[in-house]
Amino acid sequence: MEKNQIYIKSGTEYKEMTKELLTVCDLAGLIGNRNSRIGIKPNLVSPTVASYGGTTHPEVVAGILEYLQENEFTNLTMMEGSWVGDRTSEAYEVCGYKELSEKYGVPFIDTQKEKAVVKDCAGMELHLCACVENVDFMINVPVLKGHCQTKITCALKNMKGLIPNFEKRRFHSLGLHKPIAHLAAGIYQDFIVVDNICGDLDFEDGGHPVVMNRILAGRDPVLMDAYVCHMMHYEVSEVPYVVMAEQLGAGCADIHKAEICLCSKGDAEPMPKSRKVVELQDAVEEVESCSACYGYLIPALDMLREEGLFERLEEKICIGQGWRGKTGELGIGHCTRNFRCHLDGCPPTEQQIYEFLKNYLLS
Repeated sequence: MEKNQIYIKSGTEYKEMTKELLTVCDLAGLIGNRNSRIGIKPNLVSPTVASYGGTTHPEVVAGILEYLQENEFTNLTMMEGSWVGDRTSEAYEVCGYKELSEKYGVPFIDTQKEKAVVKDCAGMELHLCACVENVDFMINVPVLKGHCQTKITCALKNMKGLIPNFEKRRFHSLGLHKPIAHLAAGIYQDFIVVDNICGDLDFEDGGHPVVMNRILAGRDPVLMDAYVCHMMHYEVSEVPYVVMAEQLGAGCADIHKAEICLCSKGDAEPMPKSRKVVELQDAVEEVESCSACYGYLIPALDMLREEGLFERLEEKICIGQGWRGKTGELGIGHCTRNFRCHLDGCPPTEQQIYEFLKNYLLS
């Protein structure tokens, strides 16, 4: 498989189609040494089942594990850390990875409990989880989905699960795009298997799954994300970290250089265009907010819109670390605790935000 190739396969037997796709790509040949330490990084952003649209289907990872073990690779480790506000240990069970670990005898590292190491990532010092240093070949298994702050999330942003929680918070204080790009230079992705089965096209923790029943595979995470931008009807320039990652030498952002290899009927089916987040963002004054806090606010606003209450909102909703110590009218999260009307929590849940804003609008 060449660096510029992206393979796509459709179907509903997720484990078997994953194995078939890896065979076509000759993943075993790409890894080579059977003693290589192989890291497998799914997306377990929160404790929600994959059908909800936010987490990696365990069947896809099962296909990867079976393929590798059948090809005599035995030094395998799964590793992931949920977003700030949720515990990986809970997602590990709810999302089916405890069962995977026991069935295949493959350990799972909760990166929220890992020690941090400092690494120069193309000129920016970042704290990485120590387990990253013990990997010879990294297989990234992100979900193709939308993101309320960066529009898309796939191969590049999925590496945030390999940094400690305090660094995740710092990423948001730095504006996300720049540190994500530098992280791409600091953690090399050798192979990417994208879960495009039913990702939510607006919200990173799911809730509105869009069934596509596809899996993508590639070797260049920047090119993969550039192609995902195209699939989700965005220009690459609208997702700055993709272009920044290319400038730092992490890959190619020119989708015209990609060779798309379709393996089965339905592989090229276009994805629907969704812009719920863009429409709701105008109601929010966001400054350095963490993904979980902002990620719960936007779906709550969508619930209010469905009830016909969103249009009553006249005051901007403030959210994020940038509001610490400041005052205002309406705020969400602990960082806005000095506001006249605010909902505490770090983060407050989607339901709590919905109920708080509904009461505010009806009062």
